[in-house]
Amino acid sequence: MQFSETTRMVTVTVNPFFLEDESDPQKNSFMWAYHIRINNEGNEAVQLISRYWKITDGLGRVQEVRGEGVVGDQPLLKPGDSYEYTSGVPLQTPSGFMGGAYEMISSVGERIHVTVPTFSLDSPFEAHTVN
Repeated sequence: MQFSETTRMVTVTVNPFFLEDESDPQKNSFMWAYHIRINNEGNEAVQLISRYWKITDGLGRVQEVRGEGVVGDQPLLKPGDSYEYTSGVPLQTPSGFMGGAYEMISSVGERIHVTVPTFSLDSPFEAHTVN
């Protein structure tokens, strides 16, 4: 499943996937990867300066993560450019969700908070109920 959101002409698309080979349900260890694509659909360049994540596990426990850039990079996206990366997140429960924001700075020095859509982390070890 894909999740997407646009803020100020910057679109962030997330595709999470469960890593069964890196998970161990007997030890309450569940691992996901997520692939992110950032598209600059605006008329000015923007640079990703920092990230913020709010990660919630299946028991409602919240972890917040802040840091510079993404995967060691602070990409500059000119109009029409895109940037992609893959990262991961571990949980102690078979499901959860996460979302956040990127702080970007425009070519004229304006700080922009770009929303990363909240996306679900669902493993095959979680019973799902359709309402």
